[in-house]
Amino acid sequence: MKRFLFLAAFLLALTTVSAQFNFGIKAGYNSSLNFENITAIQSGDYNLDDVKSELGGGFHAGVFARVFIKKFYIQPELLYNLQKKDYQITLQDLSDNTVSVDKFVTFNTIDVPLLLGYKILDLKIANLRAFAGPKFRLNAGSQISFKNLTEGANLDTKELEGEFKNSQVGLEAGAGIDVLMFALDFRFNLINDVYQANWSTKPDLNSNFVISLAWKLF
Repeated sequence: MKRFLFLAAFLLALTTVSAQFNFGIKAGYNSSLNFENITAIQSGDYNLDDVKSELGGGFHAGVFARVFIKKFYIQPELLYNLQKKDYQITLQDLSDNTVSVDKFVTFNTIDVPLLLGYKILDLKIANLRAFAGPKFRLNAGSQISFKNLTEGANLDTKELEGEFKNSQVGLEAGAGIDVLMFALDFRFNLINDVYQANWSTKPDLNSNFVISLAWKLF
């Protein structure tokens, strides 16, 4: 964890030695809707109630810096990320019986994306950008729980809940628009295997679409 925080501080400090850079604050919305969900909609395995659950509450907020090299730029960020989701799943218990379980997942993480971007369109008051890069993620108190177990189910709930990983590395890509001192980004991020558990269905909260609005302070 200390290494990730040191990396974030170092990358942000780089902006102080560049004559062409931005620094600002940002916040945005995290959905849980991903490409697998969209495919399930087409096959009929996913309905409107499922979509509403995927679009449930989630947000991120933090700071970013942007260092330019002509039309290219490097953008490190330091963000607090919160995502929540609840839905029903079916499992096989220790007696090989099918049981229904309500799953509640809350992700609290510190995210450190390091993005490489390019200005596709560069105007005086606005520009269009595309970007991609790795994202470093630190667990900051994530939780998962299961409720309303089928009566008589033979399940070890402690093992069922699993254990979140302390850190992960994923990918992030997207496009953005800058207008004066404001920046609007649309992103897709992918981080798999967020925790280890003795059951087959893994949470998909971390492969999702993200929208954020930033204000460049300078």
